[in-house]
Amino acid sequence: MANTESSSKQRVGVLMGGLSTEREVSLKSGAAALEALAQRGYDAVELRVDSQVDLLLREADVDVVFNALHGRYGEDGCVQGLLELMRIPYTGSGVLASALSMNKVKAKELFRLHNLPTPPYYILDRGHRDRIADVHGAFGFPVVVKPSGEGSSIGVSLVHDLEELEAACERAFELDDWLLVERYIVGKEVHVGIVGGRALGAIGITPAGDIFDYTAKYTPGHAHYHVPAKLSPERYRGVLTQALRAHQALGCSGATRVDMIVSDLGNEYILEVNTNPGLTKLSLLPRIAEHAGLSYADLIERILDGARLHGMGADTSRPERRVGQRGFEGGERRKRRVASI
Repeated sequence: MANTESSSKQRVGVLMGGLSTEREVSLKSGAAALEALAQRGYDAVELRVDSQVDLLLREADVDVVFNALHGRYGEDGCVQGLLELMRIPYTGSGVLASALSMNKVKAKELFRLHNLPTPPYYILDRGHRDRIADVHGAFGFPVVVKPSGEGSSIGVSLVHDLEELEAACERAFELDDWLLVERYIVGKEVHVGIVGGRALGAIGITPAGDIFDYTAKYTPGHAHYHVPAKLSPERYRGVLTQALRAHQALGCSGATRVDMIVSDLGNEYILEVNTNPGLTKLSLLPRIAEHAGLSYADLIERILDGARLHGMGADTSRPERRVGQRGFEGGERRKRRVASI
């Protein structure tokens, strides 16, 4: 249960929406989190994010931020950096961990550095657009093409030959300058939920198609879920251990979801770490948490309890972590917004 005295003193701003391709999912995550916080007695306010997010935060005068943004600018270290500058504690990972996790290429490099199993891959940039066949060489098929900096499997394609590969890369280059081309691993899709440095459990996913893409994630009936994941006890423990190691390798904190494949041979492979996983009541992390004995409201409050500053010199032990904010007199559009308050 919430500490009513402490929650009544905290004004919580729930960041949602944003500028990424995942805006609609973020709005749903934020609305659900906002409702849960209000039910627990917090003075929670909705903050729909646009490019004027700094003014939005000043106008709301919040004590702490619950970050329900997904994708670019909200999950990649950008808004985290702003919150550090404004000295507003926030949920989730810090600037560096957020940026590394969102960048699939850099995350892969760190997985390898920490001896974490991950599917073989190579990298393409825009300079390779006219020689994809040469770069691919004898890598083989099938492969999965992923934009380096997108989430929710946006722009992800499973391809089986060179013609499909070139078409998939063209589509992905519309979203990102860097692409990851990854060996397709036949096996079970397993996602692990981590909250407060502890692996809560794993959910198994059987998509209607070959991969758990955007359609499978957000279209009812396009995937089946198993909580807990249908693995042997030994393999289940191994999945949780590897997921926590991936979370730690990237320096993550707060709540994350680690996406994995367990191959038909029983080998575990790390795909990626999501630092702001979906938080609708039907999202994967809430399902995992429920099986672990946490209600949706318990999960949201536990995530909020971990809110902090991550920057050098941040003293998270002090109860007063904010500094006074001054109004900003910037461009004409910004002046109009301040004047209209």
